[in-house]
Amino acid sequence: MRTERPGGLKLLRGAPAALALVCAAASAQTVNEVVIRDYRFEPAEVQARVGGTVRWTNDEKRTSHSVIFPAEGGLESVRMFPGDSWERRFDKPGRYEYRCGPHPEMKGMVVVVE
Repeated sequence: MRTERPGGLKLLRGAPAALALVCAAASAQTVNEVVIRDYRFEPAEVQARVGGTVRWTNDEKRTSHSVIFPAEGGLESVRMFPGDSWERRFDKPGRYEYRCGPHPEMKGMVVVVE
């Protein structure tokens, strides 16, 4: 059933429960962006929810980069050339330190929360 609100806003009865489900699903599907620029990860630390995704995009003009997770047996992304992106989904809470494969001085962190 619809309810008319001032200003023409229409609400559905029972919408809060439905909205909560939609918001929970959307938050788990959120893509957090990290830009690689000037030999840095921006932001250097990003927070994601369990089930969320982080996307790294190489915004350099001439340099390739990768993302490597040393604590996870050296799990490494594909080499990203200028304009390329790579993404990873995080299914468990924790702190995930990473660095650039060819440029180990470039470091970042993904913090995954419930």
